[in-house]
Amino acid sequence: MTAPLLQVDQVEVTFRVGGLAASLAGRPTSIKAVAGTSFEIARGETFALVGESGSGKTTLASTINGLQPISTGSITFDGQSLTGLSPAAWKPLRRRIAMMFQDPVGSLSPRLSVGSLITEPFRIHGLGERHLEAECRRLLSLVGLPTDFADRHPHQLSGGQARRVGVARAIALDPDLIVADEPTAGLDVSVQGEVLNLLNDLRERLELSLLIITHNLHVVRHIADRMAVMYLGRFVESGETQEIFEAPRHPYTAALLSANAEPDPDKVQDRITLPAEVPSLLARPAGCEFHTRCPWAFDRCRAEAPAMRVIEGRRMSCHEPLQPGARPPTPETSHG
Repeated sequence: MTAPLLQVDQVEVTFRVGGLAASLAGRPTSIKAVAGTSFEIARGETFALVGESGSGKTTLASTINGLQPISTGSITFDGQSLTGLSPAAWKPLRRRIAMMFQDPVGSLSPRLSVGSLITEPFRIHGLGERHLEAECRRLLSLVGLPTDFADRHPHQLSGGQARRVGVARAIALDPDLIVADEPTAGLDVSVQGEVLNLLNDLRERLELSLLIITHNLHVVRHIADRMAVMYLGRFVESGETQEIFEAPRHPYTAALLSANAEPDPDKVQDRITLPAEVPSLLARPAGCEFHTRCPWAFDRCRAEAPAMRVIEGRRMSCHEPLQPGARPPTPETSHG
């Protein structure tokens, strides 16, 4: 069996908050933005991290890319540990792990031309001896842009064109893994489809692996082989994308999917409305951390945190996973 390209094992990321004043007042002085997550990505696979804003998915992605230190746990890339690496040790790895940032235009320097932006990775890594004009033409062709775009500047690009330039920068050094943070953010629906088709095509042509971070579940269904749903820095459900979409087993997953359901005039839309606000990381709920918003919660959920377990090939943390088609209980039938 081929070893995975990326392995994330029980990773935690902790931030200090409040300082001395908080300590003297008896308030928390740290928060866990990522609280013990584990997954792996195979070569040529697309894996998606899904969750609401503040769920920890972007922090986890930044940690994988070396932009945020690990508090505990380990990350291994192609057999090499990424834990505690120095900036010098990270530099060669940045040729193999590329990052696509969320804002397609804002992530591009307005002072540089498209040609300079696309070939900048070669100069950063001391590969300026390459024929940069030829590399620029090659990369523009790969992302479906005319070669004369090399003379344009970011303000002259549409959102979709700017995203294609970002993709070109990401693939410039022939990476093994691309970490894409909200790759379709701010784009029209039709343009989103074009960008996702481009990423799928490049994955196959260049034998890439993709890690997609998004709250847009339509993106996930279109592009991801497997997915993980995050809540308050933890995975609550992970597995094959198609299986999760067809039958979500965790209440949070079911609610997210119901809110993103495709409109179908022949089908009654059953939206699951989540009550209350997302709890603060400074005051994590006891028991199952989702119980304050879960329509199915019962006494055990409020007192005991569920363990992560494997059910029918899918990993989830729920005391009573949902059956396919389950609907929230009425007050008369709830567990109380």
